[in-house]
Amino acid sequence: MHQYWFWIGNYPVRAYSTIFAAAFLFGLGATVYFAKADGKKDYVPHIWSLAPILLISGLIGSRFWQVFFFDWQFYQKYPGQIIEIWHGGLSIQGGVTGALVAAIWYLWKHGIPFWKFADVFAPGLLLAQSIGRDANFMNGDAFGDPTHSNFGLLYPPGTLAYQTFGHQPLWPAEVWEGQGDIILFAILLLLKQRRWPDGFLFLYYVVAYNLMRFLLEMLRGDSPRFLFNWDAAQWTSAPVVIVGIGVIVWRFMTDKKARNA
Repeated sequence: MHQYWFWIGNYPVRAYSTIFAAAFLFGLGATVYFAKADGKKDYVPHIWSLAPILLISGLIGSRFWQVFFFDWQFYQKYPGQIIEIWHGGLSIQGGVTGALVAAIWYLWKHGIPFWKFADVFAPGLLLAQSIGRDANFMNGDAFGDPTHSNFGLLYPPGTLAYQTFGHQPLWPAEVWEGQGDIILFAILLLLKQRRWPDGFLFLYYVVAYNLMRFLLEMLRGDSPRFLFNWDAAQWTSAPVVIVGIGVIVWRFMTDKKARNA
């Protein structure tokens, strides 16, 4: 775990920032690739046009979620650090929400069907999220609770994990989430081999990721707990899974009616 790759004079080149940028670029590249592979080349110009909008809206949404939902107890004491995103602290769920709002506006403005377009983005989202968890690992945030055994990750001094738990082995929550994203990505590639109602692949991503996130959050040690001992990510994931399953059922019913008409 290295928070800095190297220094240029007094300027640190941070592992978090560079890996985050790589996650976005690889996710974008995967999205363009699958758009072409799926015969939706007319979407590619819109993907490129949307990319900077999604990046900015995703950053705003992810920081908003992190500050006000996940760690407000800290940021209300140190409000000056709210804008310091280069130190880490970006919520995946908030980033997806912010980008989704911007995408809906863009697609409505250009008259593009939302569900077909969303399906194209699903693989790239999972790939980007998996790489993004490497940024958390290198930065020493998004860490787990102590395992109270000889198994676990040992974070070095200077990381938030070390400041919180010291030299205790911690559950590799962020590592397992990144690996889980790759498994969900592989399953998604298998699902792409057959026909589904428009929007199913995107909804699969939404439900599967949030279900996995809900379970792995039980191991996290960096977030305050609320009712039922759930943290903010679990309180976000649970309703998203329920609503997502409902929307999947609705999409199948709508597709069936359309084919029988």
